Amino acid sequence: MVNTRRRPEPRSRLMQGMIDYTYILVGSAIVALAFNLFLLPNKIASGGVSGISTLLTYTVGFEPAYTLWAFNIPLFILGVLMLGGFKYGIKTLVGTIFLPFVVFISRDWSVGIEDPLLGALFGGIGVGLGLGTVFRANASTGGTDLAAQIFNKYTGVSLGLCVFVIDGLIVATSAVVFSLELALYALIALFVTGKTIDLVQMGVGYAKVALIISDHQEEVRQSILKDVDRGVTKLSGHGGYTDAERPVLMCVVNQQEVTKLKQIVRAVDPKAFVIVTNATEVLGEGFKRA
Repeated sequence: MVNTRRRPEPRSRLMQGMIDYTYILVGSAIVALAFNLFLLPNKIASGGVSGISTLLTYTVGFEPAYTLWAFNIPLFILGVLMLGGFKYGIKTLVGTIFLPFVVFISRDWSVGIEDPLLGALFGGIGVGLGLGTVFRANASTGGTDLAAQIFNKYTGVSLGLCVFVIDGLIVATSAVVFSLELALYALIALFVTGKTIDLVQMGVGYAKVALIISDHQEEVRQSILKDVDRGVTKLSGHGGYTDAERPVLMCVVNQQEVTKLKQIVRAVDPKAFVIVTNATEVLGEGFKRA
């Protein structure tokens, strides 16, 4: 029988472009507000061009937005020239220009947070939320990431090490300019930023992968299909001691389904061997779409 159902048409380029630019503008605005409301007033120089602008603001009185433009735009141009064409595209240029603009127009805003720990935590969350949103549009806000990629291309040093060295130098400078305590708060902000980006990219609803080894694998498989309403994949396996064939059942479930899954397996085979681990991202039927 021929399947006459039409597949859903892919999202149009225009619609996808509008969504991407919305992500960039919203994400850049969130980063800018987190910087102005939490990081800058508490002298948290947590790496990147924003960290440099914090240092210059308190040492020579430079306007942060001007510092961001002064570093980000030349770095973007260098990226275009040295990393092979207009690789980063208009989307990254939009973020590079718009973020300092929001920093400029919100420069007098304040929430009255004068605790460096709160500034580091909420500033880190805000920056991570904003950057994660921008990354979802396959773009960036430029900055020292471009410098790290240029350094990586012409020296062969790993990109991760380049980013670490650049951010580390900024944080170390803040220890000299401000204090060791504020530099440690900056490290907290960096850590929180990284974790928040992961949450935005991967989502907060971690799915679970269950691997089940049972002498009653067919009964377990049928129970999962019927009672949990999740698909099951049978993997080929052999016992390490006996070398006997021991199929492994793999099932991906949501967090709220884990308890039900374990109860079903236990009811069918109390001696079943079950491993449950996190799956940070699951794409496909029953879960989120790409």
